[in-house]
Amino acid sequence: MWQDFKAFAFKGNVLELAIAVVIGAAFGKIVASLVENIITPLIGLVMGGVDFSGLAVTVGEANVKYGAFIQSIIDFLIIAFVIFLFIRLLGKLKRKEDIKPEEGPTIDSKEELLIEIRDLLKQQNTLR
Repeated sequence: MWQDFKAFAFKGNVLELAIAVVIGAAFGKIVASLVENIITPLIGLVMGGVDFSGLAVTVGEANVKYGAFIQSIIDFLIIAFVIFLFIRLLGKLKRKEDIKPEEGPTIDSKEELLIEIRDLLKQQNTLR
């Protein structure tokens, strides 16, 4: 059982997925900080000094913080847009790779020598 688990865990796809999750989490923190500390205050400034982080409504004893929800929506939109751009860039690179002209078949030294001999024999036959 341990061998099966080891074979599964160390396959390339599982390791790549783990790395992607860690990088994605770090990227999410960066985007959340960007939205919370830079974009949201700028949007609030444009909208007349509205501070999204303080937006809340108290219903009974519940405090509904819809400002934090607005920030989460902005986070999501930015992350989705960046992922869209990244996938689009990868698609363009993939297409360029696919269009790359194919090289002709490689000829080893023996084949080159045989071609030279054939060409020399043709020349000799035409000279007679």
